[in-house]
Amino acid sequence: DFRAVADGMTYSAPHTPVVSNVTGEPATVEQLCSAEYWVSHVRETVRFADGVSALRAGGVTAFLELGPDGTLSALTAESATDDDDSVSTPVLRKDRPEAPALLTAVARLHVHGVPVDWSAVFAGTGARWVDLPTYAFQRERFWPSGGVARAGDVRSAGLGSAGHPLLGAAVELAGSGGLLFTGRLSVSSHPWLADHVVLGSVLVPGTALVELVLRAADEVGCDLLEELTLAAPLVLPAPGGAVQVQVWVGEPEDGGRRPVAVHAREGEGPWTLHASGALAASSAAEALSFDAEVWPPRGAEPLDVAGCYERFADAGFEYGPVFQGLRAAWKLGEDIYAEVRLPEGTDGDAYGLHPALFDAALHTALLADGEAGGGVPFSWNGVTLHATGASQVRVRIRPTEDGMSIALADAAGGPVASVRSLTARPLTAGQLPSANRDSLFKVDWTGIHLAGDTGNTDATGDPAGSLAMLGEDTDGTLKGIPLRPYADLDDLAEAGSHHTVLVPPTTTRTTGTVESVHAAAAGALDVIQS
Repeated sequence: DFRAVADGMTYSAPHTPVVSNVTGEPATVEQLCSAEYWVSHVRETVRFADGVSALRAGGVTAFLELGPDGTLSALTAESATDDDDSVSTPVLRKDRPEAPALLTAVARLHVHGVPVDWSAVFAGTGARWVDLPTYAFQRERFWPSGGVARAGDVRSAGLGSAGHPLLGAAVELAGSGGLLFTGRLSVSSHPWLADHVVLGSVLVPGTALVELVLRAADEVGCDLLEELTLAAPLVLPAPGGAVQVQVWVGEPEDGGRRPVAVHAREGEGPWTLHASGALAASSAAEALSFDAEVWPPRGAEPLDVAGCYERFADAGFEYGPVFQGLRAAWKLGEDIYAEVRLPEGTDGDAYGLHPALFDAALHTALLADGEAGGGVPFSWNGVTLHATGASQVRVRIRPTEDGMSIALADAAGGPVASVRSLTARPLTAGQLPSANRDSLFKVDWTGIHLAGDTGNTDATGDPAGSLAMLGEDTDGTLKGIPLRPYADLDDLAEAGSHHTVLVPPTTTRTTGTVESVHAAAAGALDVIQS
């Protein structure tokens, strides 16, 4: 049937050269004007790759596919060699609007040096030509210098890679079975840490210290963080500064138990112990005790999480976007259930359990009584990591005698992590060292109460009558207070007792600030000693 149709066709010489899929070479006029050729074209093997090779041999570097999708463009690209700089692009793509697909193809050809008549491309669209800047591009970069720190090759220093985003190197301690991990933390190398602000200071979350210790535990074959007590909060310095971190794991004791400690310091300052505890190899991983597949739990009442982070901020816990992972919560009896996930763009694959995700799971406890109060993690017991790299978890928090137990599972109900017991403690601003340790001291004046204090009045009830001034107020420092001056101590003693004696400073106009301060201090000391 096809041959009968082909024999009845009228053929003409082509205006555009054609590469034959039958021979893989440029077709002749005789072939293209022959019905026998088109019959062979239907029946014979398609030599598409040979045809593309023939075009490349002829100097063709741009391939434009006219068809409903990009199948042939993909085949053309697959046949390219490593040193081939040709471009292949389709005019149309399945499931994509035609106009953007066409413009994309034209743009790809244009950036590979194919001349394009842009006036014809944009004819009727209202597009117009605009001039580029007349000055030469200086190519000066203005990107922020701070970025994610990348671990270099530490083997030249006799160290091994720690294999963790928060740690840079690891080394086995000679003469013992101990191990030491080292790292460097800052808001420049780990910007997401800046989203954890407690009482005005950027505080490394307790979940991050747990993550560091769990990484060390994995290295020595321990799968249970038996206990970890936080000794001091780890505050990050202002932008531009950093803290050095060490995670020390001691040699194994009887039963395989190992001591562990986390120290840190800023610059060349002294090392501070921030956490200590013990690792162990459990005989079996502690199983989760709630059914995470039935979600939310049957009979659970939803809790209002809208505006919860604003309430937390009012209590001093200012969580940034990375730590605002609490999406929904429910209460069933004394148990609190929640759904927590990392924001888009935050990847948890490189962590055992991303500290921001783990910390957000703890926010569930703040909803238990409808208040934003609470403390920070203090003592962890029985921490087990069942799976790594989670970006979304389901949480159950259950009150215990000394705190709360925590169970985390993935969306399929598989266990992620469990905490047998966590105790939290309140934190005050006084317990946090200042992040800006180079700030200057300021002058703070202590006022003297003159009225309303019965212990600061004379017999007539006049508050000023309980005050006395020794010497002359030449500078007018005590101007406005009705005080009687006394020439010397003898004169003052004859006048009777006074609760407070004011001594105006004596300044020397010709001296500098330092000298005048020394003179005033020396004069006050002389009065007291006399």
